Amino acid sequence: MKLARKLIWDCEVKEIILSTNSGQIGVLPNHAPINTAVDMGPLRIRLLNDQWLTAVLWSGFARIVNNEIIILGNDAELGSDIDPEEAQKALEIAEANLSKAEGTKDLGEAKLALRRARIRIEAVNWIPPSN
Repeated sequence: MKLARKLIWDCEVKEIILSTNSGQIGVLPNHAPINTAVDMGPLRIRLLNDQWLTAVLWSGFARIVNNEIIILGNDAELGSDIDPEEAQKALEIAEANLSKAEGTKDLGEAKLALRRARIRIEAVNWIPPSN
């Protein structure tokens, strides 16, 4: 078995917003301790200088305790690493594949590919809130 490891971010931050199986949650200092499943979706990190870092998580698990959050993800991609043109092309391909999908397996795979493509587009196009 081969395990890949990739550290996305390791530093003190002001806020983290992540997607869980029950919706998005925001994590601020002194957040109540929780363990939660992480759904595929955007991860937004507000740095101490109020700049935002955006990433995409492809599901995993988060543990929040003692002002520390550890997120173990199946895969992740920094928003800055996503090519907007490639992401748009992947979205168009996913939409076309969904329209011609036949059978349960093909339909499920096409829906998953479309969801992933939309999440990547969301990460690329996200405009941080003004402070």
